[in-house]
Amino acid sequence: MRTFKLQVQMTVDGYMAGPEGEMDWLSFPWTDDINAYIDALTDEVDCIVLGRRLAEGFIPAWAAGPEGEDQKSIDQMNNTPKVVISNTLTESPWENAVVAGGDLAEIVNGLKARPGGDMIAYGGGTLVSSLIAQGLLDELHLFVNPVAIGAGMPVFGDAGDYRRLRLVAARPFDCGITALHYEPKRA
Repeated sequence: MRTFKLQVQMTVDGYMAGPEGEMDWLSFPWTDDINAYIDALTDEVDCIVLGRRLAEGFIPAWAAGPEGEDQKSIDQMNNTPKVVISNTLTESPWENAVVAGGDLAEIVNGLKARPGGDMIAYGGGTLVSSLIAQGLLDELHLFVNPVAIGAGMPVFGDAGDYRRLRLVAARPFDCGITALHYEPKRA
């Protein structure tokens, strides 16, 4: 089975976005050490999973070639097939992306059963909370930015019950972000 990873930027107080979806708290510019870490994390990824709302900004932004990103990263993001989780879209308006709707566990388990490399989810908030609550992730890569915002969209949302995690690694970077790599403890 393929490994399904979550990569998410978050605040030290557990939010992935501000109350209105603000992302102005992110730490930039990134340093070479965090870029190398993310390159290694995504080397084996051949499927990106996104929520619809995130996809609406994420896919066009990468297609336009975001300023400050190297061409290798831009090509990797654009060339990697994407699955957009949505119960409102019926077909994809984006190149190299398909829409999947219905039962989230069935969708994810179907994707994981296919041959291929790793899968990675970047968000958004509803998708991340649902993936965590349903125990569908194999690895959580939490990039903790050195800022607290007090309110917003929580990474763990309404998980319903305890989520026990095992720390695999913690790595601070020169830009101030710390990556926490966890695996869910399975019963």
